[in-house]
Amino acid sequence: MYPEATIFLVDDDPAIRDSLALFLGLKGFRIQPFVSAEDFLATHAEHESDPQPGCLLLDIRMAGMDGLSLQQELSLRGPHLPVIVMTAYGDVATTRAALKAGAVDFLEKPIDPDSLLKAVEEAVAKDFRQRESAAEREALQTRIAQLTAREKEVLERVVAGRHNREIAEELAISPRTVEVYKSRIMEKCQVRRFPDLVRLVLRSEGLP
Repeated sequence: MYPEATIFLVDDDPAIRDSLALFLGLKGFRIQPFVSAEDFLATHAEHESDPQPGCLLLDIRMAGMDGLSLQQELSLRGPHLPVIVMTAYGDVATTRAALKAGAVDFLEKPIDPDSLLKAVEEAVAKDFRQRESAAEREALQTRIAQLTAREKEVLERVVAGRHNREIAEELAISPRTVEVYKSRIMEKCQVRRFPDLVRLVLRSEGLP
């Protein structure tokens, strides 16, 4: 359980909105309900630079902007909360569109409580994993940013698998100087082995 997580619930049906909010609230989640996609966007825009952790529980068919349009709008804005979409009119095309846009799950109304709880827990867990990964990438990128321009040139070639002599020839320096640069790079990046240095660079770029 993630007590600091907020479930953003967007559904224009007050009865469904209230029942879902009550159920999830009793399960220990903090709920922030919205009557429309436009209402959510207006509030979400104020916190885009530092969004609250959690997930978005989103109805597909609503007056005004529908759920898929909101989902697509959020995708255009960059990283966002994991989305669970809901509908009473589920069909293959709608399901495909929602999942293709990045939805973590698709629930048909009437919502099964166990399925809802499982989907919300998985979505919230995904959001926290994404945040942890983003924080790690930022920390690694900070280490790399400390390198000088020449050290970055050497690092780029080390990661590409170049040998000392190749790097020396490409940069018009001696192999011994390459070794000195590599030593400085490893010290600044806080690693002891070259495989760890390569993994650090890959993780800083969001690669496994």
